[in-house]
Amino acid sequence: MVVAIQDGGSLPRRLRPQDAGLLASIGVASVACVRRPRVPMAVREYVAAGHDVLVQAGAGAGIGAADATYQAAGARIVATAAEVFAAADMVVKVKEPQPAEWKMLRSGQILFTYLHLAPDPEQARGLIDSGCVAVAYETVTDAHGGLPLLAPMSEVAGRLAIEAAAFALRRPSGGKGLLLGGVPGVPPARVVVVGGGVVGTQAARMAAGLGAEVTVLDRSLPRLRQLDDLFQGRVRTRFSSAANVDEEVLAADVVIGAVLIPGASAPKVVTRAMLAHMRPRSVLVDVSIDQGGCFETSHATTHDAPTYELDGIIHYCVANMPGAVPQTSSHALNHATLPFGLALAARGEQAMVDDEHLRRGLNVHRGRVTCAPAAQALGLAGVSAEVALGM
Repeated sequence: MVVAIQDGGSLPRRLRPQDAGLLASIGVASVACVRRPRVPMAVREYVAAGHDVLVQAGAGAGIGAADATYQAAGARIVATAAEVFAAADMVVKVKEPQPAEWKMLRSGQILFTYLHLAPDPEQARGLIDSGCVAVAYETVTDAHGGLPLLAPMSEVAGRLAIEAAAFALRRPSGGKGLLLGGVPGVPPARVVVVGGGVVGTQAARMAAGLGAEVTVLDRSLPRLRQLDDLFQGRVRTRFSSAANVDEEVLAADVVIGAVLIPGASAPKVVTRAMLAHMRPRSVLVDVSIDQGGCFETSHATTHDAPTYELDGIIHYCVANMPGAVPQTSSHALNHATLPFGLALAARGEQAMVDDEHLRRGLNVHRGRVTCAPAAQALGLAGVSAEVALGM
């Protein structure tokens, strides 16, 4: 197999290359990687498994990895993205492919990346028309019901969400001028986290560590019990009913949106009407923005212009938060994705036939959508992964 690492590549919701973070392409007879790509360690693993690896010149600049480092790991350097897609049997990225890349994909070529198709009908159509086999990190499962390839970036984003909120609360940033943790004699900020999954847990951990007053809302009572045990009273937990969400959001200085329905568009838990009743210059951080956002007033922003104000409320909606810390994010994601990538590189579609958890990641197969929540959100007729794979 040939593996290729490409410069440029997928940008979160059409952002600039420097916002891309963690992009990679891999091939089934050749493997290709994109900016913030497979780290040299991962390239070496593909080479050791008998695959040819192509790296686009300059692809590792964002993580401080020179072309010579990839060559030392056994990769071959190529000049352009077109060469990457033309030579690779499997393209491994991080963010979703861009319109120019849809046209480079070909029938039967495997694409392994984050896709977030539900809120992105244009990308879905591009993948369908290409005839490629698109496997999404965010819907690959594990034996415990978790999402092992989403978890690393969720951990990073959850922690960054509190850093972003703390910065946005500052007066020069447009916020109310409030220190997240307060000081003796001055109360801390009130932080509300909607969603108690990986993102929400990491956000609560960071906020509580800084001294904020933290509440986590979730609809799973078992999860709330776990969080109560984990934080041992340092974080309040509440059931996420509409009334409780309203009460907490209106009293908050910071609201972290961390709602996830795997493969589907995020539900809107904060409406525009609620903004008028929130504390002026409070901060909304929408970590669900890749799935369309869980605040009605959210739209994707960039690291260069991360916030905007609407109805007196500061919104932070960067669509690729982990791209701000590419060295941490690249290593964390590569550690998680490597076993699945090696399986796909070795056995192609048969790897999904053999592994039900990898099969859950199949979102588009040769012109058909195979992820039911995405198909429903897009208004398309889908088929099961099992049917698509001929099982």
